[in-house]
Amino acid sequence: MPAIQPRYEPGFPFAAFNMWRGAQAVVQRVLPRVWDFTVTREEPFPAGPVVVAANHFSHIDPVVAAVAAGRPTRFLGVDELFGRSRFFDGLTYFLGVVPMPRGTVPLRSMRTAVAQLESGGGVTLFPEGRRVAEWGESPPKEGAAWLALRVGAPLVPMALWGTGHAMGLEDLKLRRHPIRVAVGRSLRPADYANRAEMTAAWHEWMSAALTRLSAGE
Repeated sequence: MPAIQPRYEPGFPFAAFNMWRGAQAVVQRVLPRVWDFTVTREEPFPAGPVVVAANHFSHIDPVVAAVAAGRPTRFLGVDELFGRSRFFDGLTYFLGVVPMPRGTVPLRSMRTAVAQLESGGGVTLFPEGRRVAEWGESPPKEGAAWLALRVGAPLVPMALWGTGHAMGLEDLKLRRHPIRVAVGRSLRPADYANRAEMTAAWHEWMSAALTRLSAGE
C-alpha cells in the first residue's frame, strides 16, 4: 500500500477541524482526572494568526499544548516520528501535523506554516527541536521567531512543566505527576529588530516561567 502523505495545504478540512475541537474538549476533561493539571494565562489567547512556541520534555507535550491553546493549530514535528505506524501517520497528518526534515532546510514545511498563518490560522512548534531531559539542554532554534516576523503574527510563549515526569523520556511510561502550563503575553514582531532578539526574549521568559512553575508559584 502507498505511504500516507502529509497535507501541505493551509487550513483544516472541515472534518479535521471538528475532530480537533472534539478532541480538545474531551482531553480537557480527561487530563485533570489523570494528572493534577492547571493552565495559567497572562492574557487571553489571541485570535487570528499566531505562532505558539513551547518547550519540549515529553511525547505528551503536543497534547498538553493543544489543550492549553484552546484552539486548533498546525503542529510542526520532526519527520523521524513518521513512517512507523500507518495509524499514527494517518491520524497526525489528518489533524494537520507538518513533518520537518532534520539535516536540511525545511523549505516546504516552512512555506506551509507561512501559508497557514497568512490564512489566519495558528502554528505550534518546539524551538528546542527535540525532547530534552532538562531545560537549557538544547539551544533554541529561530524558526518560531522567523515565522512571526515573516508574517507579522504574535509569538505566544508556552511553558510546560511536569510533562517529563508524567511520561518518561526513555521508558515512555505514564505516571501521576502534576502538570503546569503557563501561557505568556504575546511577543509582538514590532518590538524586535530580528529573529535572534525575539528568540532571546522567548528564552528569557521561558526560563523565568519554568523556574516559577517548578517552585509551585
